[in-house]
Formats: sequence, structure tokens, C-alpha cells
Amino acid sequence: MRALTWTGMSPPPTMVAARTATPTMVTLRRINLRGDRVCVRATASSSAAVSGGGVAEAVELSEIGERSNKWKWKGEYSINYFVKSSPEEVTPASQTLLLVHGFGASIPHWRRNINALSKNHTVYAIDLLGFGDSEKPPGFSYTMESWAELILNFLEEVVQKPTILIGNSVGSLACVIAASESKQDLVKGLVLLNCAGGMNNKAVFDDWRIKLLMPLLLLIDFLLKQRGIASALFNRVKDRENLKNILTNVYGNKDNVDDTLVEIIAGPANSEGALDAFVSILTGPPGPNPIKLIPEITKPVLVLWGDQDGLTPLDGPVGKYFTSLPGQLPNFNLYVLEGVGHCPQDDRPDLVHDRLLPWLAQLSST
Repeated sequence: MRALTWTGMSPPPTMVAARTATPTMVTLRRINLRGDRVCVRATASSSAAVSGGGVAEAVELSEIGERSNKWKWKGEYSINYFVKSSPEEVTPASQTLLLVHGFGASIPHWRRNINALSKNHTVYAIDLLGFGDSEKPPGFSYTMESWAELILNFLEEVVQKPTILIGNSVGSLACVIAASESKQDLVKGLVLLNCAGGMNNKAVFDDWRIKLLMPLLLLIDFLLKQRGIASALFNRVKDRENLKNILTNVYGNKDNVDDTLVEIIAGPANSEGALDAFVSILTGPPGPNPIKLIPEITKPVLVLWGDQDGLTPLDGPVGKYFTSLPGQLPNFNLYVLEGVGHCPQDDRPDLVHDRLLPWLAQLSST
């Protein structure tokens, strides 16, 4: 996720089972039509649907912990990953998927999606270097390019099959970079959930809001490089009450912001190396511009965007660009999810599945 302060984090999911609720009624309202690619809004017909009706039972946190594996990236860095599939349902037409979380999150952020996706597909989920249970090496200079390289190496060495990359926020951007740099047939398609414009808010583009804040951003960079100041700020940010307030502002569905969600964020933030990762990511280069990379990608792309996202808003440069793509690029489909924040897969997994599962099925039939 885009990161100026910890408010940019892509939070992990609540750690309770998906609650039973009145089934979600979804209305698709056309908002833009160019050719045969349609940009539509997906909406819930009632507030009761927000509780998570139509969502597969979430994967238990204990299962993620017990079944996670370790892989040595470049023979040096320990990377945590999780795999799940339903062998009786997986067929030659099934897809292989890799889930890539956003800033501050980890594999459990996908717990509301893994069971729904693994019913018919093989699902991998990864903790990027510096997050979750993956290593947080001291002195490592985090960049978007390094995460993209990690993804491609993981596909080549571990997955070893053409894979659809599914990312949220900075995870989406890492997937875009990986797809644009893949020289082999490793990437079969992309699913982008509220794609970030950069690793941090120094990704200016033409957003007057960021340009106006640039002197402040540079001052924050300077202050964060002072160890004592950075440590004090980091401790304040990862305070559980502060985290809950931050997450409440990130999510459209406030019911999914609970104490367990907060703990999932706070846990990895208290591990060794987390402070160094935090500072490096916030003060490092923003990375490649997704607007420049997208035209290079010819694989099928599905874009889902929560319209209540204050971090990568629809009326910002990145949001405007993505909503302009249907009809311009034949490999693109985009859906705007009403009442949804920066992390659609956990905020409203039902709306995400309503669009994602048919798209995967259609891809399997072609």
C-alpha cells in the first residue's frame, strides 16, 4: 500500500470466521462504456450485506501458521509462503494463483479469500521480504524492483507454472512490475486491487496534493533517518489503539476492523528488523510508475477498485488512469466497488469474489 505514515498500510484480515448473514444482493451499474469493455460499479443492496454474506469460510490463522513453508531467496533471505488447493476440484483447466499483500500486511490478509479461490484453483500466498514471517534483514534497501524480482524468482523456483498474480496496493504494483519484466511465460494474468502509485507518497505524478506536501515529505524522510525519532514514531504508530483508528479510516466496512485484525498488524511490527523495514520503505525511492508500465502488459488484467479509498482515490492520477482503460486496452476489465476502502479483498470479499471468480472461470475456458 502507499505509505507516508502507517496509515498507508494494507491491513490483514479479522481472525474470526466469516459471519453468516443475509446473502449479498449485488447490483451492477454501468458508469462508463468504451467498446465492449465495461467499467461498472458493484454495490450491495442493503447494509446487512456488509457483514460478509456470500463469503466462503475464512482460513483459520492456525492453519496458515502450521502449513506455511520457507524458501530461501537468493540462497540468503528466508521467505514465508502458504499453499492451498482442493485436489478433488482442481482440473487441468484450473489456474495457479499467487496472492501478494500490501504495505504492513502479510498472508493472513487473504484469509477470507483463500478458501473461495482454492476450491477450484491452486493458491499460493507470500509474505514479501520485510513483512509478516519473512525475514527483515538489517540494512536492506527495500525497493519496488526488489519485490518484483522476488515474485519472479518465486514463480521460477517454487511455483514453476504460469501464474495469475493477484495483488493489493503496493503488492499490485509489485505484480505490475513483475509482469512487465517477465521474459518467460511465468505470468499468465493480473488482478489488481486498488493498485498503488508507488512504494511511498513520493510517487508524485501530476497529483497537486502530493506536490503541495513534497516539502513536508522530504522533512519526514530526514526525521525518519534519525534513529531515535524513527523509533519513537514507530512505537506510537504500532500502538494498538492508534492502529485501530488507522484501520477504521482505511476500511469502508468498519465491522471487519476488530482487535484481532489489529493484532495481526501489530505482531509482525514488533519483530526484529521491522523498524528498519518501516524506515527504508517510507524513505526509499517510490519505484516505477504503473501508468508507464501498464501499456507494456498484454496478458489479461482485472482491476477492482474500492471507491472509498483515500490512499489511492478514484479521482487521483492513478485512479483516473485505471478507470480510463476499459475500451482503450482490450485485455482490461475494471469494476468499481461501492462503499469499499483500500483493501477490497478483506473489506468486502463478497464483492471481490463476485467479479474475480467468473473472470478466472472465463480465463480457464479460453
